[in-house]
Amino acid sequence: MVRVTKIRQEKYLFLFLIVWAAINILQATFMDLHSDEAYYWMYSKFLDWGYFDHPPMVALFIKAGDLLAHSAFTLRLVTIITTSISIFLLWKILSPYGKDIRLFILLFSSIVIFHVYGFITTPDSPLLFFTVLFFYIYQKYALKDSYVLAILLAVVTACMLYSKYHAVLIIFFTLISNLKLLRRPSLWLTILLTAVALVPHIWWQIQNHYPSFYYHIIDRSADAYQLEFTYQYLLAQIALAGPLIGWYLYGIASRQKVVDPFTKAMKFNFFGIFLFFLLSSFKGRVEAHWTLPGMLCLFCLSYIYFISKGVPNWFNKVAQINIALIVMVRLVLIIPIPFLERVNLVADYFNTENWAKKIHNKAKSEKVIFLDSFQLPSKYNYYNNTTAGFGYDSRMYRKNQFDIWPLEDSLRNHRVYYVLQHNEGVKGQDTITTEKGVFYGRWIDKARIYQKVGIELQQPIQNVKPGQLVELLLNISNPYNEPIYLGNVNEVWKCFLEYGFKKQGKFIGSLEQIKEDLNSVRVNAKNSTGLKCKVKMPNLPGNYKLVFSIRTEPFFGSRNSSHINVNVVP
Repeated sequence: MVRVTKIRQEKYLFLFLIVWAAINILQATFMDLHSDEAYYWMYSKFLDWGYFDHPPMVALFIKAGDLLAHSAFTLRLVTIITTSISIFLLWKILSPYGKDIRLFILLFSSIVIFHVYGFITTPDSPLLFFTVLFFYIYQKYALKDSYVLAILLAVVTACMLYSKYHAVLIIFFTLISNLKLLRRPSLWLTILLTAVALVPHIWWQIQNHYPSFYYHIIDRSADAYQLEFTYQYLLAQIALAGPLIGWYLYGIASRQKVVDPFTKAMKFNFFGIFLFFLLSSFKGRVEAHWTLPGMLCLFCLSYIYFISKGVPNWFNKVAQINIALIVMVRLVLIIPIPFLERVNLVADYFNTENWAKKIHNKAKSEKVIFLDSFQLPSKYNYYNNTTAGFGYDSRMYRKNQFDIWPLEDSLRNHRVYYVLQHNEGVKGQDTITTEKGVFYGRWIDKARIYQKVGIELQQPIQNVKPGQLVELLLNISNPYNEPIYLGNVNEVWKCFLEYGFKKQGKFIGSLEQIKEDLNSVRVNAKNSTGLKCKVKMPNLPGNYKLVFSIRTEPFFGSRNSSHINVNVVP
C-alpha cells in the first residue's frame, strides 16, 4: 500500500511537470518579450564577465537558447527547463517532512511569482534555479560534513552570485542561522573556492570602475523618500504570494517552528530577506520581485506547516480560485483582447515586432538612436536581429550597459537615424505611426556624441558659500580610439560643457553653461587633459550633487561625471 502511494505521488508530480512545462512553452512562444528580456538578449550578444546592472549568468541562459534559433521560445527555453527542475528539487527538499503531492502542487501553483519566472528570462530566472539547488545541497550538508558536498556548495554558491547580487543575502542569512558550520574546515574550502570563482567578475568591475556598485548602492538610492515606496512594497509582496491567499501564507510561515538546520535557514532567510527590502524601501524604490528567494522560503515553510497542522477546508477552495485568476491573467497576455490592449501593462506584450519593423523600414540598415531608454533600442535590436539600435542616455536618465558597450564607437561621426517620442517639428522629420504610439524620426549626418567621455575633479570641493563662484580644475578623459574636440570651429553640431546641481535625486533649476573657451580643448585617444573653469554654487545652503554634462546638438546632453558632493554652508 505504501509503495502504491509513493508511485502515485511521483506520477502526479511527473504529470504536473509536464503540464507546467507545456503552459510555459505556450506562453514563451506566443507572448512578446518583456522589455528587460530584450535588454538581456543584448547581454548575450556581448558576452562578458559582468554587466552594468547584473552579473553574467542571464546572458548565458539566453545565449544557450538563442544558439538553437532566434525566437522568443528559444530565448526562454533554458528558464523553462531549469524551473521545471527546480520544482522537482523542491519536492525532494520537502518530502522528508511529509508527502502530499496535491498540497505541493496547489501551494506552488498559487504563488504568482513562480508563474512569472516559469518562462520569463531575467537574472531572477537563474537565481531561482541556483537558489533551489543551493538549499537542496545545503539541507544535506547541514546534516553531514562532506568535502564533496562542500565543493558542490561552492559551485552552486558561485553560480548564485553570478546570477544576481541578491544571492549575498541568501548566503548571509543561511550562514548566521548555523554559525557552528564555521568550525568545519570543509566550509572554509567552500568559501575559498567561491572567492576564486568570482575573481573574473571582480576584475571586470575594477576595469570598468565598479559600475554595478555605483548604480545599485548610490544611484538607486538618490531619490527623496516617498511613502509609496513602502506601502507599495508591502502590497506587492502579498500579491506576489497569491492575491487571495498571500496574507494567510505569511501568517503560517511566520508561525512554523524550527525543527532542524534547514527549517532554521528557511526562517532566517524568510524574515531576513523581507525585512531587508522593507528597510531598503526607506532609501528608495524596491522592485517587488527582488524578494523571490524569500518567496521560496515562504513556500517551503507554508508546506511544512500544512503537513504538520493540516489544511483548512476553506484554503483549498480559495487557492483554486487564486490559481484560476492567475491562469486568466496569463491568457490575457497571449490572447489579444482589444479593450485590454489599451492598458499599458498589457499593451507592452503586443505588437512589438510590428513597431520594430516600422522603424526599421525608415532606418534601413543604418544605426538608430533612441533617447533615454535601454528598453526601446533593445527591443528594436531583438525583433530586427541586429545591434544597430543604440540608447542615448541624457543627464536626466540613468546610466546602463549602453554606456559600456562599444556601440557608440560605431555611430560617432557617422550618419544615424534619431528616433524620439515627441515632435521636435524639424524639417524633413518622419512621423511613424505604430500600435505603440507615434514616433518621430530624423536623419543626422556625422553624429557628434561624447557619452563615454569622463569628467572628474582634480581636487574635492570644500565647504562653500551660497552663490559663491568657485574655480575648479577638471580632468577630461577620452576613452575612444580617436581624438576628440570640444570646440566648435568648423563643426556643424555645436558642443557645450554644462553643469547642474541635484538635490534629492532631481536637478534644481536649469543647467548652466561653462563660460570658458573650449576651442582649444583637444584630447588625444586614450588620454586626458585638464581644464580650469568657474562654477557658481547654489544660492541656498544644503547638500547637493554636482553633475557635469557634455551637450552636443541635437542631443540633450549626457552625464559625463559622477555625482560630486557639494556642501553649501551659510
